[in-house]
Amino acid sequence: MILKTIKQKEYELIDSGMGMKLERYGEYLMSRPDPEALWKKNLNDKEWNKADLEFIRNGTKNKWIIKNGIPNNWNISYGGLTFSIKPTSFKHIGLFPEQLPNWEWMTEIIKKRSESISVLNLFAYTGGATLVCAKAGAEVCHVDGSKNAVEWARVNAELSGLKDAPIRWIVDDVILFLKREIKRGRKYDAIIMDPPSFGHGPKDELWKIEEDFLSLMDLCKKVLSPDPLFILINGYTAGYSSIVYENNLNDLMKEYKGKIEGGELVIEESSNKKLLPCGIFARWEKK
Repeated sequence: MILKTIKQKEYELIDSGMGMKLERYGEYLMSRPDPEALWKKNLNDKEWNKADLEFIRNGTKNKWIIKNGIPNNWNISYGGLTFSIKPTSFKHIGLFPEQLPNWEWMTEIIKKRSESISVLNLFAYTGGATLVCAKAGAEVCHVDGSKNAVEWARVNAELSGLKDAPIRWIVDDVILFLKREIKRGRKYDAIIMDPPSFGHGPKDELWKIEEDFLSLMDLCKKVLSPDPLFILINGYTAGYSSIVYENNLNDLMKEYKGKIEGGELVIEESSNKKLLPCGIFARWEKK
């Protein structure tokens, strides 16, 4: 299954190729590396040179080249929310546009439910999925090991008019947090996660997906409510297939009636309609 994001008012993938992608976020153009873009560019160098920001990799030294007058961060509207776009030293800018179809899927599920819904968002980064669920009417627990990421997510919430939404902002190691939630007896109707390949918690706790993912699944099962609505797993770890996550969801949700689907997240170029692979996903939805 392919979930495709197309050109939006304040975002588009203009072109890609030769290990790079050219995008527009609001009024600014940026080019940055993307190893999936293993084909020829459609547009010429003149068009690519219009980029206001360019991310350069030079051995172990990475840097942004930013033209004069371009701000360090700016806001855009996307998916009915407002995000602070901020180029970082590790190439990311605080938004993953390819998640739009998943956001629409979650919104539809939540809005169908008349009673209150509790959502747990793990490895939640700058809060796109958190804000989508909160806007749709859910109570959300946002967990990330990075204090800076959580602060960024809170800025996005305020920009999106969700400052007072029922969101718990948690800076914690995901595994330790889940163990505490199990002891506290907390349950969630939906779980979202974006497990990285490698990472550290706020107290330098180590995460390795090949060692910790199965334990994560076991812990998630223990915080599920008796009548869960959905689970979404996103993947940006090189070398894994969405089938890996689908298999785990089959094991996790075998006691519940629902539907599992998985596949690739892609963005369509506006210049040539090529599809740029951006990640994988697997999701379960209650029948």
